[in-house]
Amino acid sequence: MKASYLKDRSFNTRQDLHIPVDSILPENVGYVVLIGVSLILALAVTLMVKAETKWLGTRKTFEWFYTAGRTIKTGLIASSIVSAWTWAATLLQSSTVTYEFGIGGSFWYAAGASIQVILFSILAIELKRKAPMTHTFPEMLYARFGRHPHKVFLFFGLMTNTIVTAMLVLGGVAVVNSLTGVDIAIAAFLIPLGIVVYTVFGGLKATFFAEYLNTGFIFVVVLIFVGVIYFASPDIGGISGMYEKLTEASVLRPVDGNALGTYLTLASVGALIFGIINIVGNFGTVFVDQSYWQRAIASRPRAATGGFIIGGLAWFAIPFTLATSLGLAAVATGVTLTEDQIGLGLVAPTTAAYLMGDLGAVLILTIVFTAVVAAGSSQLVSVSSLVTYDVFRTYLKPSASGRELMRMSRFTIIGFGLGMGLLALLLFQFGVSLQYVYLTMGILIGSAVAPISFAILWKRTNRVAATAAAITGLASGIAAWFLTAFAMYGAITVSTTGNVIPLLAGNVASIGVSLIITLLGSLIVPENFDFRVLKQKILLVDDRVRSMIKRDTDEELLARASTFCKRVGLGISLFLVVIWPMSMYLTEFVLNLEAFTAWVFLAVVWASGAAAVTIFLPLIEARTSLGKIIQRAAESAEYDDQIENNMPVMKILVPVDGSARSLQALNGANYMFRGSQVHIYLLHVMEWSEDENMDEELTSQMQEEGRLILRSVVVPKQMRGYTRIVKLGDPPKKIAETAKSLGVNLIVMGRTGLGRTKNLGHVSGQVLEHATVPVTLV
Repeated sequence: MKASYLKDRSFNTRQDLHIPVDSILPENVGYVVLIGVSLILALAVTLMVKAETKWLGTRKTFEWFYTAGRTIKTGLIASSIVSAWTWAATLLQSSTVTYEFGIGGSFWYAAGASIQVILFSILAIELKRKAPMTHTFPEMLYARFGRHPHKVFLFFGLMTNTIVTAMLVLGGVAVVNSLTGVDIAIAAFLIPLGIVVYTVFGGLKATFFAEYLNTGFIFVVVLIFVGVIYFASPDIGGISGMYEKLTEASVLRPVDGNALGTYLTLASVGALIFGIINIVGNFGTVFVDQSYWQRAIASRPRAATGGFIIGGLAWFAIPFTLATSLGLAAVATGVTLTEDQIGLGLVAPTTAAYLMGDLGAVLILTIVFTAVVAAGSSQLVSVSSLVTYDVFRTYLKPSASGRELMRMSRFTIIGFGLGMGLLALLLFQFGVSLQYVYLTMGILIGSAVAPISFAILWKRTNRVAATAAAITGLASGIAAWFLTAFAMYGAITVSTTGNVIPLLAGNVASIGVSLIITLLGSLIVPENFDFRVLKQKILLVDDRVRSMIKRDTDEELLARASTFCKRVGLGISLFLVVIWPMSMYLTEFVLNLEAFTAWVFLAVVWASGAAAVTIFLPLIEARTSLGKIIQRAAESAEYDDQIENNMPVMKILVPVDGSARSLQALNGANYMFRGSQVHIYLLHVMEWSEDENMDEELTSQMQEEGRLILRSVVVPKQMRGYTRIVKLGDPPKKIAETAKSLGVNLIVMGRTGLGRTKNLGHVSGQVLEHATVPVTLV
């Protein structure tokens, strides 16, 4: 293999503000996607959140906004991870490197960026063991290292979110502009529009719902592409036709650094170097990205293990299968692009449009857009949580109430959402491409990986060494990057720093120097940190929520899960980035037709299995909740139909607290309206202060207690139409609100309740004052 080409090898990192590509689709199609799809997704997610809060009784507290109740199960965690990790770069750059290096590009993009998610399962389970009540990873580091290190790692966290956001919007804007001609500035500000709408309303739970929908849609489109290209396209001619065309292309346009110059080998110097940069850089964008820590925090303890491992393996299928289809098809059909177009990631959309016409262009445009929207929502919530918890509450107003924190979080979401568009425009003005940002991110954030990881994994980690390692590693990475570019090309520009050797030197120096300093400093001056301190320092406001987390945390189970993650995570990672590729690299193995056929079928089977798991597992795990929503929605629809059909239905609300008077009120209501078309709602309110935080699990437990009380009430046999309802909150207020929302005609309740007063009870008096319908006291 030839390696002399590496000195002049560039990853196409320069771009102009105006993208020189003729629009494939009409401009109005671009606006339909930017506005229409955005609003449809926002509406769907908002309705899903509304259904959960209305039919399942979930309370939208500040804790719920950022942790989704800390009860998310394995399937939804896995689906969320697949979506959050599927950036515009995933869908675009995977085909670009395959176009440049052949199958080595698709493999190294997938393998080099999936092991980080799989290995993060180790940190996720350790976080559940050692700091189960934390909200952000800097909050955990503040408790472990103190004030000044906290500021350093908070800086890295915010920088990571900014870099990821830049890549999301850059990729989305480039595709929208190239395929439809929509103005770059307009696209840059319309893309965040839908993201902000549902994120402000639904918080992290809305993000989970959006990511679930996005994951399912992406897998469907990926399977459409692979099906059309390998089994239906006359331009390709099936698997054998693709093989023949790739073989011919290898002769006509051999790949420098590939064994025999062929596209059909993993023995590729360029792909291997890209793989190393990919691995190093993506450790930073997972381990230093708050969005992945947020998923660990939101998950149930048992879900943290399987969620990240399944998510990482499922995500592998997206770039691997898509690039094996579109990237190789671009080579096979002779698609020709300029350096600027390649740097913008336009290999995939151009090929899709060439092979499938407008349908292909619309599909690639839509999945890139939905990927940007879903992953962008994740970044918005992450930035908002860092600003709210680690800046506002930690340094500006430690005594802030839940309402103040919620207000700050929503202001941050709106502000950063608008800033996403401005950031993309600035990068375009400076001529920075999507690929340039992708390949340099490891240099800028990789130095924080080792200190953050060891902070939660190793009790001997020295705080000074860890903090110094992050700063020194960043400086070393930038120095190695710039000095190598200057030494090789005599100048430091976007073009020279975008070449392969400077990028490789900077990425390796950043993460390597940091790792060495962290290890040596901690071995020379070790600490003996007691991780139980994290549980003492990081507390939730509500004692009952804290108690629930403690009950749900089985130390023995988590210890076994940690061991499992380490063995399985390390084993899978070793197989994906060492055993599998090196066995083909060292032997310079070139795929024959039979091996290439197996390669394609592996991609199809992997993508199909990943789609099945990420789409159906969340539904299976949520079947009980879905059943309740369907049942209660059907009951509501039934009564709406009765009203529409002019059937006189008398709706009566009877609050029940278990007292004799409330039971007499129930019997009285039944007696007064016997023989009439009447529906009685039995309401029990579990008293709960509006200022207290509550998560989904505790809500469910308290509602079950309320249902037990209602089930103990003996309903008169002649009473046919009745519904039992449990609410949490202030009883008088909830009774009045429920009466209004149900549209009841009358409230019948006891004059007194469980209190000892012989006069009008407190609750009854408040209901008389606030109710908007007639009230009968018994």
